Amino acid sequence: MAPEYAGDGIFSKKSDVYSFGVLVLEIVCGMKNKGFVHKEHCNNLVGHAWVLHNEDRSLQLVAKGLGESINVSQVLRSIHVGLLCVQRHPEDRPTMTSVILMLGNEGPLPSPKEQGFYVGKSKQDTTQYSTSFELSSNNDLSITMLNGR
Repeated sequence: MAPEYAGDGIFSKKSDVYSFGVLVLEIVCGMKNKGFVHKEHCNNLVGHAWVLHNEDRSLQLVAKGLGESINVSQVLRSIHVGLLCVQRHPEDRPTMTSVILMLGNEGPLPSPKEQGFYVGKSKQDTTQYSTSFELSSNNDLSITMLNGR
């Protein structure tokens, strides 16, 4: 969900671009953004991709099951475009037309800016938070559809 919608309830023209960027990163990684857990930090998938990109380690995002069957330049380009799509401010995100052109061409790409929902917490911060709230419950929801005879 785009940050502007989650935070302010404002749906922008670029909200779908944000969702597409998350989808691209999920495909490359082979994991969903929701529920993504990393042993070294508490970022979501988008934050993790951002950290790896800034450290020039984007290939570590690639799903292990893909092995050597990947085209490295296409995967790196996909990650880069995905990060451009999930930038915090809608005006910084490309249009979907631009996204298609960027994915289909070999030209240079602009540098992405900080991502929406990037959380820079350490593992220690989260451990302290989780131990202070040991009692929790799952919010399970069931819906029953009533049908007349």
